[in-house]
Amino acid sequence: MTDDEAVLACQDGDRDAFRHVVERYKDVLFGTAVLMTGNRTEAEEHVQEALLSAWRGIRGFQRERPIKPWLVRILVNVVISYRRKQAVPTVSIDEPGELSDLVDIGESLEAQEERQMLRNALSRLSPEHRQVVVLRYFAELTVPEVARAIGAREGTVKSRLSRALEQLREQLSGMEVGNGA
Repeated sequence: MTDDEAVLACQDGDRDAFRHVVERYKDVLFGTAVLMTGNRTEAEEHVQEALLSAWRGIRGFQRERPIKPWLVRILVNVVISYRRKQAVPTVSIDEPGELSDLVDIGESLEAQEERQMLRNALSRLSPEHRQVVVLRYFAELTVPEVARAIGAREGTVKSRLSRALEQLREQLSGMEVGNGA
């Protein structure tokens, strides 16, 4: 079943078709939420809320648009709304015992060290910069899709990405990776 077929069926009330959408995009939504919040439990709750909101609003979805950015936009809104309600500052994305669970057991020590260095560098970015990096490179959204997901202009996204990547390069250039790079 294609996304377009699934959306059409969902708009007719087919819950099984929505399961197709959930199965296809749950991992990218969860990973995005974890990187945004730094907390797996909180991320799970946000993804569930985002998917419930998506189901409630699927009838209004414009089928000529891709569904992935629409779902990510809903997730971003859920996370932002939660933060506003809680008035909690952004949580560091390298909390012990949270993101470390994402590391593949079969992954080499060097790769794990590189991932940890990247998580540490990401945690030092402003929430706005971290958000565009996560959406662009983890969620694999295009710049126009990121812009729609966060409700910003493409130029703003490009500018934030440029600044964020420059900051990441500066932070990572001073760190030594297991291979000496």
